[in-house]
Amino acid sequence: MKKNWLLFLLLCSIAISAQYSEDDVLGKWIAEDRSVAVEVFKVNQNFRAKVVWFDDRLGSGIPMHERKDTDNPNPKLRHRKIIGMEILEGLKYKPGSQSWENGKIYDATSGRYWDSSARITKTGLLKVRGYWKFKWIGKTMTFIKINESSFTKK
Repeated sequence: MKKNWLLFLLLCSIAISAQYSEDDVLGKWIAEDRSVAVEVFKVNQNFRAKVVWFDDRLGSGIPMHERKDTDNPNPKLRHRKIIGMEILEGLKYKPGSQSWENGKIYDATSGRYWDSSARITKTGLLKVRGYWKFKWIGKTMTFIKINESSFTKK
């Protein structure tokens, strides 16, 4: 009876501690406020993300497929389209903290790069933080995994 009880407790503790693996961040995610959707992908051991959709009613009102990176400080990059543009690079998975760390995120509204990190909550939300030098000086965006078969952008 003791062995069965210990086995039961062990199985419960495994089920309760939501374990995420390195590749759980891969796929398409939409911001909780439905302003932007990104696709997270992996190149070698680095995680990256690109813009796949955004609400073109926000900002300048220029249609999504025509909007360019006009605020980029590098004049050579101002012709890039926002759709398909990589905005996150260099994240590496840290198994101990179950987070992705040491990345850079690009803010197209300001033309600036920020340090970044990401983690998935127990409820499956992706929290991406852009910060300046210290994590407590920054902003977090929350994303929901897109179920592509039922996803509508508007």
